Amino acid sequence: MKELDLGGKRALVTAAGQGIGRASALAFAAQGADVLAVDINPETLATLAETSGITTQQVDLLTVEGIDAVAAAAGTVDILLNCAGYVAAGTILDCDEDDWNRSFDMNAKLMFRLTKRLLPAMIGNGGGSIINLSSVASSLKGVPNRFAYAASKAAVVGLTKAIAADYIQQGIRCNAICPGTIDTPSLHQRVQEQGDYEQELKSFVARQPLGRLGTPEEIAALALYLASDNSAFVTGQAIAIDGGWTI
Repeated sequence: MKELDLGGKRALVTAAGQGIGRASALAFAAQGADVLAVDINPETLATLAETSGITTQQVDLLTVEGIDAVAAAAGTVDILLNCAGYVAAGTILDCDEDDWNRSFDMNAKLMFRLTKRLLPAMIGNGGGSIINLSSVASSLKGVPNRFAYAASKAAVVGLTKAIAADYIQQGIRCNAICPGTIDTPSLHQRVQEQGDYEQELKSFVARQPLGRLGTPEEIAALALYLASDNSAFVTGQAIAIDGGWTI
């Protein structure tokens, strides 16, 4: 088995300012990758600015100009981790056009646009690994009150498998990570917005058969494996990492 060594590889990580994106950017850099970490929030990005191996870029990837700026700064990458996302709460009857459109813009269209821009150079460079953040709340599992979110994350699974099938002969591997409930700042913000913070947090923990939330570092460890040559035989997969929630 090869070591999880990313020396000489160039990686782009979106939503790198906190949570899973931050943990993954740090993990990639620790294993020798040259990482471009991008996020819309300059304050959270600033905490990565002094990390060896990481360059930061503040950008809004929902704009064409933002995609252009990141593509120009990234150049040719060996690893693309599409981590940006948005969680809309509610059922189909609660979902309005804005929630639906924002869910698909953030969770699927952004991924489509950025991957499309970077893929030709990856192919020209001999291949690479694309890692997309989906969720178990997708085509893997129905979750109450996550209608638009689950629909858009199911689109990520389909997008992932399509890219893997289309470009397997060009050296491109594309996989989706499907986390369960992960202990991130965005989760705590959503829980806080529900009103009864302690009770809501307990309900999130209770649905995990392992009895705890996952950590960003645990997801980053899977991302690191998928980015490395150790996963050279893995492509087109939607990998659940969920503490047994989908058992």
